[in-house]
Amino acid sequence: MPNDQGWETYSKLVIQQLETLSAGIESMRVELQLVKEQITKIKAKEDRLEELKAWKDKIDEVASPSQMKYALRELENLRTFKTKAVTIFAVVQFAMGISLAIIGLL
Repeated sequence: MPNDQGWETYSKLVIQQLETLSAGIESMRVELQLVKEQITKIKAKEDRLEELKAWKDKIDEVASPSQMKYALRELENLRTFKTKAVTIFAVVQFAMGISLAIIGLL
């Protein structure tokens, strides 16, 4: 009889250890799934980074950032010049019109 009680205690310990191991394995599965999701996100970011790098290389072939900055500054200067030129032309035309009107009245 004492041998039966020993076997029962031993089997309970074995079952308890198996349940503990099972819980640990399940916990590791959950963590592994989280790691896989993070790896997927990192790969997506890496792909996006590669696309941006390729785009930057293409842009750098056309013009460097400093050249683009210079070109934008020149474009703004041309816009300002155009506005001034059109304004001066309109003022001169108005003055010529008034001059002709005054000459026509005399």
